[in-house]
Amino acid sequence: MLSHDRVWAAIDALAARYSLSASGLAKRAGLDSTAFNKSKRLSSDGRPRWPSTESLAKIIEATNSSLDEFFELIEGKAFPWKESRRGSTVPLIGFAQAGAGGYFDDAGFPAGEGWDLVELPARAAEGSYALQVQGDSMLPLYRNGDVLIVQPGAVLRRGDRVVVKTTEGEVMAKLLERQTPKGIDLVSLNPAHPNRQIPSEAIEWVARIVWASQ
Repeated sequence: MLSHDRVWAAIDALAARYSLSASGLAKRAGLDSTAFNKSKRLSSDGRPRWPSTESLAKIIEATNSSLDEFFELIEGKAFPWKESRRGSTVPLIGFAQAGAGGYFDDAGFPAGEGWDLVELPARAAEGSYALQVQGDSMLPLYRNGDVLIVQPGAVLRRGDRVVVKTTEGEVMAKLLERQTPKGIDLVSLNPAHPNRQIPSEAIEWVARIVWASQ
């Protein structure tokens, strides 16, 4: 049923699915950061206030999701993994191991032996895998022991959180600032670590982080 409460719950669920707050989702979509605040969901006289079709279209585009996915969220069929009962198992490896050879194919998909398995509370996209954060280089966004779900082949946009593997075996999680045929510009998650510019010939693969176990 298309109700006011379910539509707003779906917006919250979409934000959570992509590791964003409601304000973060609004900003990613180019909207005012307060557009989805709780206070904006009712008018001053208490009447329900609905999000505009334009704002819905923008958040769907900004998260590279779909209208079908959003309606599933409205119907409660595909809420974020921590709330869903439809589980799946994906391969898991630590960041340190991921830098070694033999764990990925040329496109950045899991391959070879040595992977563990981790149960997720919901279904993951085909080809997805989990990386476990090791150390404090990704603070304050990701802590030691956090699990990141990575989706190779997903469309990349500016501002996405991504995992990059270089041809020298370095694996890092950063924010994507810019991607061109010449290479990529990355912003460090931890201000104590430098931003990076990596030429295309030094990149083995780049994959988008779609969820974190925070």
